[in-house]
Amino acid sequence: MSDASNGLLIAKSSVELCILPGMANRHGLIAGATGTGKTVSLQVIAESLSSIGVPVFMADVKGDLSGVSQAGTPKPKIAERTKQLGLENFAFHGFPVTFWDVFGEQGHPVRATISEMGPLLLGRLLNLNETQEGVLTMVFRIADDQGMLLLDLKDLRAMLQHVGDNASSYKTQYGNVSAASIGAIQRGLLTLEEQGGTQFFAEPALDLDDLIQTDSEGRGMINILAADKLLQMPKIYATFLLWMLAELFERLPEVGDPEKPKLVFFFDEAHLLFSDAPRPLMEKIEQVVRLVRSKGVGVYFITQNPLDIPEIVLGQLGNRVQHALRAFTPRDQKAVKAAAETFRSNPRLDVEKVITELAVGEALVSFLDAKGTPGVVERAFILPPHGQIGPITPEQRQEIVNSSTLAGHYGKVVDRESAYELLKTRQEAVPVPQQPAGRQVKEKPSETQKMITAMATSAVRAAGTQIGRQIIRGVLGSIFGGKR
Repeated sequence: MSDASNGLLIAKSSVELCILPGMANRHGLIAGATGTGKTVSLQVIAESLSSIGVPVFMADVKGDLSGVSQAGTPKPKIAERTKQLGLENFAFHGFPVTFWDVFGEQGHPVRATISEMGPLLLGRLLNLNETQEGVLTMVFRIADDQGMLLLDLKDLRAMLQHVGDNASSYKTQYGNVSAASIGAIQRGLLTLEEQGGTQFFAEPALDLDDLIQTDSEGRGMINILAADKLLQMPKIYATFLLWMLAELFERLPEVGDPEKPKLVFFFDEAHLLFSDAPRPLMEKIEQVVRLVRSKGVGVYFITQNPLDIPEIVLGQLGNRVQHALRAFTPRDQKAVKAAAETFRSNPRLDVEKVITELAVGEALVSFLDAKGTPGVVERAFILPPHGQIGPITPEQRQEIVNSSTLAGHYGKVVDRESAYELLKTRQEAVPVPQQPAGRQVKEKPSETQKMITAMATSAVRAAGTQIGRQIIRGVLGSIFGGKR
């Protein structure tokens, strides 16, 4: 295992370009047009971090990253590159990998609870307008106050029906409950179910500690999320990764300036995170990116165009790998100019011109120095990865999944008592009195019925104070509108 105090060699020209472990949590950007080498750059950085004991998490949107689990094989182009860069003692080897999959098909299932997702992110998933989001937030608040755990979609559906049926009872304390908004949310849930929401919103929920692991040799685990199918639902993909990032922010303690990150998070297809995001959500995203580095988490955005990243976020990405950009349209030309202006200038390079001339595997590179200052931009070749370039076979993937220490842990869905069951019990505990035919007399509940209702309410509140502490309402709590 490499010494964490040494720089991680990522690219080379006339000088060696290294990411300093102590600066790796200062975030980064890998950008460039399709086919210019972004995936290989991502793999090289991930391998380097793993080699010093830093776990990483990355979404595999094209199915190409699984090869990092296997040793690479000699190829003429790689041999030529290692000779060109003077890489002595270069050796192929694989890295420890854990495979994940929201759908449970190509890796361990990834799940979250409705409460963990919180109303703001869930509202984005359901395409709700401001009024509908307000009603959803109200439903979450009522569930909190009554100790109702929202774990899966049937819990939320039952809670929505309960609030809608009892809207007049909640009006004074919580405000108006629009029947139309309740209906819109319910319809959104149907769409979410069709897109795999039933599989995702369930228990056991993902334990983030399972991402922050090392192997017996001290190498950081490379967590790979199968995202080829997930990317067909871009809003779910972006919201899911944002939820994970905010989860890390909330759960990890402050660490100041660690000698190396606790985890590095790669966000591929980053433009999906920011496109069509409402202003309140955009502000929260910016806040998470700004503050999560203090928890020892580095975030690296991978995108085709630097303009896809809001300026306030782009300014926080200190480690840069810029592959070739095309300049065919006015927007392309604007992107080239913008990318060039973000680098610390090098008098020997016409950066704006060079960006359009870079070969595959070549990039403009600038990493932070020991003082946190961006290095002078250099034109360089990215090192070849030690692992295999390209995907492994389904049989190899399944063997890795089966041999994982997590095998079986996330396999079976657990459905424990939550809002759905509690509301159902409450309804059954207080039967509707039968009226004689032709009479509309409202009878008062008996003392026994009053006692049963009181006991049920007490049990619900107890669930809220005891079990609720275990689930933690709104993992995006202080960040995305939930609460602890």
